Amino acid sequence: MALKIDAEKCIGCGACVSFCSDCFEMNDGGKAEVIAQKCDSCDLNDSPGICPVQAITV
Repeated sequence: MALKIDAEKCIGCGACVSFCSDCFEMNDGGKAEVIAQKCDSCDLNDSPGICPVQAITV
């Protein structure tokens, strides 16, 4: 599984960080970044559905 965020689509809403701050963070440019490819805190397969602009892919 490879979790990715399309920075061009990302609007910086922070929904992914709210979903799991162990896997996502906001960078200095106000865009989300993936910081972990494996997680015990969430189900990463659910993460694409929480992005309102569909910037997250698995």
